[in-house]
Amino acid sequence: MSAVRPSNVITRNRDGVIYAYVLDSSALGPVKPVAVFQPRSGDEVVESAVWPGLERVVYTTLNSVVCLTRSGDLVWASVFEPRSDRPYGHRPGCALSWDGRSVWVYRPDAMAGRVGADQWVVHDAGSGTVLARRELETVGHGAFQYVHPVDGSIYLNVGEGQDGSVILRAAAGAADEPELVTYPWSDRCLIDLAPDGQQFMTVDHGQADVSFHRHPSGDVLFTLPVEAFGYDPEETFVEWSGGYLTEDLAIVTLGGEGQNEEEWFRYHLVDVHTGTPIDEITVEVTNPYELVPLGDGSWLTGALDDHPVRRKQRSGT
Repeated sequence: MSAVRPSNVITRNRDGVIYAYVLDSSALGPVKPVAVFQPRSGDEVVESAVWPGLERVVYTTLNSVVCLTRSGDLVWASVFEPRSDRPYGHRPGCALSWDGRSVWVYRPDAMAGRVGADQWVVHDAGSGTVLARRELETVGHGAFQYVHPVDGSIYLNVGEGQDGSVILRAAAGAADEPELVTYPWSDRCLIDLAPDGQQFMTVDHGQADVSFHRHPSGDVLFTLPVEAFGYDPEETFVEWSGGYLTEDLAIVTLGGEGQNEEEWFRYHLVDVHTGTPIDEITVEVTNPYELVPLGDGSWLTGALDDHPVRRKQRSGT
C-alpha cells in the first residue's frame, strides 16, 4: 500500500490490475474500488499510486517507473538502466508529492546489481522529466515513503535487512531543489507520521522499544520499552507495525510466542502527548501488519491482495 494519506487515495495490486480506493467518507465496512487501472502488458507492479482525481496512475516494476491514464494510454515511462536480471531482493517504490506535481521514486540499485548506489529520483508528474536525482548511502532491499500531511516534505525509510534501517527526509529548498536530511540512526524503522504533522513514530530495528519524535528535528519526545506495556522483554517484542489512530492516540503492536511456540500479537493504545500506555484494543486480523491506522479514528484491515475493510473503535472500548 502506498503511503499517500494526504490525498485519501490508496491502491492495492490484485489479479494483475491496480485498484484505487477513496477514503474520504465516514462509511465503515468493505471499501469498494472507485477506479481500476490496467498496467501495460508484461509489467509486474511492485508499488503504485493514483492521483486524487483518479485520472492517472504511476507504478514501479523491477526495472521501470510508468505513468498511465485511466484508459491505459501511456503518459510517460522511465527505464532503470542497466536492466537488472535479479528477480528478488530489490523493490523499487513510488509516491506522489503533496501537490501531485512530482513523483518520487526510490531505486534500490545496489541490490539490483546496477553500478552505483541506491537513488532517490524526483520526476515531473506530467512529463516524467527528472527534476532531481540523489545518490543515497544505502544498500536497501526496498523502502516506504510517507508524505507529510502539512508541509509536503517526504520521509523515506530504507530497509537494509539485517543491517538496519535508514530514515531520510526531503524538503523543498532553494529553487525547489530538494534539501535532503538523513537522521542519525541506523537502527530505527519509521512506522507512521502523525495526522497533524507534529511528530512521527519509529520502532527499534531490534524491536525492543517504540519512540515518538518531533517533526522535523527528529528529537525524541519519549520512548516506551516493552516493559512499559507490562510484558517481559525476554519473551515479547515490538512489531514494526501500528501507527497513529488519531492525532492524540497511537497504536503500538506487541508480539511474542506462547508456550507451544504459537505466535501472538496485541495492539495497545498510547497517549502521544503524555507518553502513557492506555488500553489494549481488539482488532480482528490474521497478522500484525494487516491493520493500517488512517489517523481519523478508523483503520483498514484485509490482506494486501484483497479489498480493504474500514473499521472504527467501538464507544467505550
